[in-house]
Amino acid sequence: MVEKYDTVVIGAGPAGTAAASSLKAQGQKVAIVEEDLWGGTCPNRGCDPKKILYAAVEAKEKADLLAGQGLNTQNSINWADLMANKRDYTKQISPGTHNSLANNGIETINGHAHFVDPHTLKVGQQTIEAQNVIIATGLRPRILDIKGKEFLQTSTDFLDLDEMPESITILGGGYVAFELAGIASSAGAKVTLIHHNNRPLKAFPKKLVKKLCDQLSENGVEIVFDKEITEVQEDNASYRVIGNDFDKKTDKVFAAVGRIANVDQLGLDQIGVDYSSKGVKVNEHLQSDVSHIYAVGDSAASPVFKLTPVAGYEANYVVGQILGDHAEIEYPYIPTIIFSLPKLAQVGVTVNRAQEDTERYEVKTVPMEDWITYKRQHERQVTVELVIDKKQDKVVGAACLSMEADEMINYLTLLIKHGYSAEDVSQTPFAYPTTASDIQYLYRII
Repeated sequence: MVEKYDTVVIGAGPAGTAAASSLKAQGQKVAIVEEDLWGGTCPNRGCDPKKILYAAVEAKEKADLLAGQGLNTQNSINWADLMANKRDYTKQISPGTHNSLANNGIETINGHAHFVDPHTLKVGQQTIEAQNVIIATGLRPRILDIKGKEFLQTSTDFLDLDEMPESITILGGGYVAFELAGIASSAGAKVTLIHHNNRPLKAFPKKLVKKLCDQLSENGVEIVFDKEITEVQEDNASYRVIGNDFDKKTDKVFAAVGRIANVDQLGLDQIGVDYSSKGVKVNEHLQSDVSHIYAVGDSAASPVFKLTPVAGYEANYVVGQILGDHAEIEYPYIPTIIFSLPKLAQVGVTVNRAQEDTERYEVKTVPMEDWITYKRQHERQVTVELVIDKKQDKVVGAACLSMEADEMINYLTLLIKHGYSAEDVSQTPFAYPTTASDIQYLYRII
């Protein structure tokens, strides 16, 4: 017996569940297929559990900055308690997500989906048909293809460590590498971060990345550039990380060298859907080569950062397409942030892009260590870089480095989105002294 649906969603992460719920609310018969954890990577083994660990790390960092400044403290991370706190949260996610979908009348199917033809999927012994299919299968960590790769662990393993090793080595120079380095270092591990060239976090301003690296180094993280790792060897209960003129012993090795879209085992080849390690090739309507098959979030090779808010935005857009909207997708301003020590965030026109078009853009750098927001908590690396469109005389992009960068970038996102001028901001009272009130002083430099 073949069960027929209006839409089948493959993947029950933030994008898939959002799309399925919205379509069901509009009266469609919907099924959603998941072969792993319901809820997807973000709440189970990604951004949410990472932020739970980071909460303790951030509190320790702020307390350390105030040590001897009116706060008597000897802080340390109790990893076992912190991990128990994390697991109390994550253990509820998958069953809770599954139950929520089922209670809303969405057919939930456990297993691996594989296309039989453009409208037909096999999930185990079950065959289902759909007028529309949404691929939302997410990403998985990439493993370096080197000798001894079986000894490499990933962020998934890190976020579920029973205990923090005395020493760890992280391979990579992106978001995940810097976030894990900050957490592990604060938890007491001796951390080595190795990047194959000398430009980590290349999407972010070089000046702010250097400041972040300097701060991590001061916190005890050894950052090694221009080393190509070629082998990992087992060495009793430890490992040796070997590369060009490099040989280091460490308790654990984590690969944080990017992620691969989970679309290569869906049978897309046989139905004419093009894809790569970056995801399904999509057009301006998030359609694949087969028009009724869409891809969203981490599964789509769309020209935006792979972030949970983007996944939700694309899911809602595709719902509109299925229901009859034919407008091309237009992405809003999307802030991005690295939860390291300190935090690094940006939004809008990047500093890198502005420096390539100096006729149109100007970049103004504002050091803020002496501003009350940061002076009161003794932060040492506090900088904002504003990108100003000379023609509009408005801020169109920003990058922030501080322990408050997550709050600051959200305020700036709203102001940039709505085109606020310096005069507009000056006429908006903010509670003082706060991160928000600092916006007025930043805008005065325009």
